[in-house]
Amino acid sequence: MTVETFSREIGEAVKNFDRYVICLQKTPEDFAAALESLMQKAIKAYAGRAEGMRHGIALDKEVTIILSQGDGDRPLCGIYFNLHSPYRKDALPKTVQPLVEKSPKRNE
Repeated sequence: MTVETFSREIGEAVKNFDRYVICLQKTPEDFAAALESLMQKAIKAYAGRAEGMRHGIALDKEVTIILSQGDGDRPLCGIYFNLHSPYRKDALPKTVQPLVEKSPKRNE
């Protein structure tokens, strides 16, 4: 099993990336190269999975690749775009307080 085994899936992902995904950090060519690297990692994870495990997974900030054991010789391949915004802030504002539920008082 090699990266070329999944060339159809990679081609579809690159086409969808170019058409639908806005990425400020990667060109379609950079994205294709990143997909090939991630696919190699997913293949390695799939080939080296422990007994009873069915998946090999590789991911970065923009993409997740999952190879799943199926009924045939070739594993199923899923390529998912991770929703991410470079403008999202990691922390809540300091004015936001956590919600703490209080249990009702009993009259005893």
